[in-house]
Amino acid sequence: MPIATERSTIATTRVDVAPPDLPPVALLAQALLALAEQQGLAVAVKAVDDGRYLQASPAFTSLLGTDPASLVGRTDADWLDTATAALLRAADHTALAQGAALASEHRFDWRGERREFKVLRVATTQGDRRLLCCIWQDLAPQRQREAQLRVALDQLEQQQKANDALRQELSEQGLRDQASGLNSRAHFDDQMRRELDLSTREHREFALVYMALDPFNDKAGALGARAQERICEAMGRLLRGNTRAMDASCRMDDRHFAVLLSGVGLATAHSRMEGLRRQCATQIVMLDGEELGFTVAMGVASFPHTAHGHDELIAACSAALAEAKRRGGNTVALASIRFESA
Repeated sequence: MPIATERSTIATTRVDVAPPDLPPVALLAQALLALAEQQGLAVAVKAVDDGRYLQASPAFTSLLGTDPASLVGRTDADWLDTATAALLRAADHTALAQGAALASEHRFDWRGERREFKVLRVATTQGDRRLLCCIWQDLAPQRQREAQLRVALDQLEQQQKANDALRQELSEQGLRDQASGLNSRAHFDDQMRRELDLSTREHREFALVYMALDPFNDKAGALGARAQERICEAMGRLLRGNTRAMDASCRMDDRHFAVLLSGVGLATAHSRMEGLRRQCATQIVMLDGEELGFTVAMGVASFPHTAHGHDELIAACSAALAEAKRRGGNTVALASIRFESA
């Protein structure tokens, strides 16, 4: 029997009537088929003696990728391999011997993929003819929901562990922003002064990055301050994950952040911040079941290539950030390199 290759779907339509040359199904079978018509269940009725199908709901024939006329008079061996058909036949006989409704699960390869079904079998009679009503349920949606739930629970557990570790760290240090977990502004400024002093003495280079959250989209804007805090939490995780122990990062205010990259020149800083910018643009942030997105504008300056002192470095970095915003955000702009005449 030819089998259609497209994925079957559940449809609630009229139940097909058995051909006139076949005996009518039992009242129980008719009731099950009526229920199938209302709820889109995959229901089929078989003759016990030879396992041939007598009647089926549209959902069942759709499951097989065939039509009622082609299904009637066929057996499971006509659409499954011999071993699987034998297992289904054995389950049919078990239901008959038990004398009550029997639910069983079956796993087999179907249309090139591993499929799982739950089948409820109910035996009945029509005169001296024994019939078997089978209700098929595709377990793929249920398995997908279970997998999604496991992933969500794992993510919640990981976030809980991260939050616990962050709270512990904050309680021990008291020098960090509570929402993002980054250094406070005062602590960051102190680190930058020490880095500037060390780099001046040892003729090293380092980079300073200012970044600002771009204007939120309508969805995040409608959720207000809670959405902003959730995005800042995500920004803090990304910054902590993309900086080394020797680097420093801070949350300067509600929408602005800063990063100090020790021993890093302008080109390397640009490359690393470009990678961070892409991560921000693809980061998924969830709040009240809504998926929030955000982007950032970044300005990068370096010592001593773009500035020779503390105030000059801050001015150069601020100008680069302003240029990134002028370009529309979601970009990394570099401060101009200063060329001094000989």
